[in-house]
Order: sequence, then C-alpha cells, then structure tokens
Amino acid sequence: MPPLTRRRIVTTLLGLAMAMSATAALAQKKYDTGASDTEIKIGNIVPYSGPASAYGVVGKAMGAVFKKVNDEGGINGRKINFISYDDAYSPPKAVEQARKLIESDEVLLLFGTLGTPSNTAIQKYVNGKKVPQLFVATGATKWNDPKTFPWTMGWLPSYQSESRIYAKYLTKEKPATRIAVLYQNDDMGKDYLKGLKDGLAKEASRVVGEESYEVSEPTIDSHVVRIKSSNPDVVVFFTTPKFGAQAIKKLGEMNWKPVTIISNVSASTATVMRPAGLENSQGVISAAYAKDASDPQWEGDAGIKAFDALLAKYLPEVNRVDSSAMTGYNMATTMVEVLKRCGDSLTRENVMKQAASLKQFPQGGLLPGVTISTGPDDFQPIEQLQLMQFKDGRWQLFGDVISGELAH
Repeated sequence: MPPLTRRRIVTTLLGLAMAMSATAALAQKKYDTGASDTEIKIGNIVPYSGPASAYGVVGKAMGAVFKKVNDEGGINGRKINFISYDDAYSPPKAVEQARKLIESDEVLLLFGTLGTPSNTAIQKYVNGKKVPQLFVATGATKWNDPKTFPWTMGWLPSYQSESRIYAKYLTKEKPATRIAVLYQNDDMGKDYLKGLKDGLAKEASRVVGEESYEVSEPTIDSHVVRIKSSNPDVVVFFTTPKFGAQAIKKLGEMNWKPVTIISNVSASTATVMRPAGLENSQGVISAAYAKDASDPQWEGDAGIKAFDALLAKYLPEVNRVDSSAMTGYNMATTMVEVLKRCGDSLTRENVMKQAASLKQFPQGGLLPGVTISTGPDDFQPIEQLQLMQFKDGRWQLFGDVISGELAH
C-alpha cells in the first residue's frame, strides 16, 4: 500500500476515533435544569411550623444525609444543593413553594415533599411541568398511579396497606370486638379508614363508631369522649403526631383502657408516646417498617450505628428516638442511591427511570425482611410492615413481617 494511501487511512481512522470519543463524551453527560458538572439541585417542602411541625425533623434529617454526602465528595463528583421550604402543612402554601422551587430555584426534582394534602395540591402542576415528585413523604395509595401521574412516586408503605394489616390482626386476634375509629378528615385519614374496612371485608360492620377531626382544631379531646359513647372494645387513631399524643393522653385521663391502635405516622416515641405519658401509652399497638433507635435489640446493629453517627455529627440537637429522624434518614438514603445510579445522565426522565428500577434494595434503617422494590408499573417502594406494641417505655416488635399489598 503506497505511503500516501496509508497516511490517509490512518488520518481518517484518527478522525473517526476523535469524533466517536466526542460523541461518547456528549452521550455520557446529559443534564436537565438543576443539574451540572458540579451540582444537583433538589427541592423539598416540609411543615417546619403549624399543626404538623413535629414532622420538621424529617426535613432536617434529609438535609443531614445530603451534607454528609457532600462532605464525602458528593455524588459522582457533584454536590447536592438541598433547598427545603416550610409550608406549615397548608396546601395553598405548598403550591406557592413548589412554584418557587421549580420556576425560581430551578431544581432538578422535588424530593420528600411531606403531607397528603400538600402533595395533592401540587401533583397536577408538578406532573404538568414533567418534574419528578419523588418519594413523597405520605402513604396515600394514590401516589402509586404511574399511568395518570408518571412523575409522582411514593416511598412510605401505603396507608391502606398498613390499615389492612391492622384489620388482619383484629380479625385473627380480636374477633367479635367492636371497633371505633378517630381519623383526620383529609385524604390521609380517609385512606386509612378505607384500608381498615376493606381489610375487615364482611366484618366491616364491626366498626360501630367513626369520628373525624379537622387539622385546624386545637384539641381532639371532645372527639375521644364521643367515640366512647359507641361502647367500643377497640379504638383506632388515624392521626398526625400532635393529635395522636392528645388522643392517648385523653384515654388515660378518662381511665379508659380499650385495645388501642395508632397509625405508624404517629408512632414516634419522642413526639407521641412520651408526651402522651408512658403509663397511658402502655400496650398501644402500631406497625413498623423501620428500626426503632430506642429498641435495645438493635444495639451494635450496623444500620443503627451509621444512623447514630450521622446524628451525632450533623444533627446533635435531634432526639435519636424520634422516628421522624429515621424516616428522613431512610428516604434520603434511597434518594442518594437513585442519583448514584443516574451516573452522568441527570435528566428528569432518567431520574424517574432509575427510581422505578429498584429491586429488593436493602437499607440499614429498615427492618430485616423489609426492602425497597419498584417497577415501571409499581410506584409503591415499601409494602411490608411488622406489628409492634408499646411496653416498658419502648416499642416491641411481635409476629412476622406482613405484606399489606393490595390485591390487584
């Protein structure tokens, strides 16, 4: 082959190689608004004030996880810019904050926005903008609707799944008992109530009393007094923390000791059980999917050690037995995993794709046997819970891990 021809071929091949590597480089890095070579902007809305301010710890714990990640070099070299706003558990305020995060702050995604009413208020807007509304901090069943709302995904076990587990327990262990329910008059409370009745099925008539309260009410004592008039053997409180503490405390003041069940979202030792009074809280039943930092069985557990180390360094003012801290920690850990899997393709579409591709992902803060699994048609990451009872100042697990998955 003449030298000139050989040189031409080499030059052509070099040119092709350079073009291909340039194309590969471009293909490797893809960004939407809110992502760059150095930063990933994440938006969050939590009630740091107002009637559900006990949940403010969730946002603080998320921030602590991201700060630790940043101190360790970020995610694939990018620092997380976590922008968290207060909505005081007010849907109109949540809409205002969501617009600010998406249109002014230009975040890549919303993560861990808290509260069923607030997320309901922003869902259509966020989906219209095609911005991920990822791992919302509420267990409403409707977050698992990828066909209608492909940009919204839950994280917590659904309220209906959880209350179906209570129904299984009441059917098996407390048959023929009369049940009264006190629930928050919003999507959260109604979801819980529906799950309980669906789970009781033919025995739904055992629910002899239903009482709802508004989140704006200063106290729910009068509602607790009213449900006693239906003469139930079992009372079920589907509430947020402030009202859960009030309800259990009122039972104690009335010296009334029915079988008592409280929703997981109000099962915090620090913000519910202790304020209600340890004596009043004795024997209360709930369900868990995450480890309780106050439970001595987890002493020496690697997951709890990592959680404690994070709090000690980044959030020393927060009570480690506040379950809201564990919730924020677990949720942020899932978010970090999804962003790692995105690699250099930080598009909103790829974020949702990776979030919908988790297969039995274990986390140190979850109970043994509870893992995170999602798919393109399943936006419900956690389906399993284990029953627990409050005894001697702490929650004690009993029975097996149960799936509360809804029959499809």
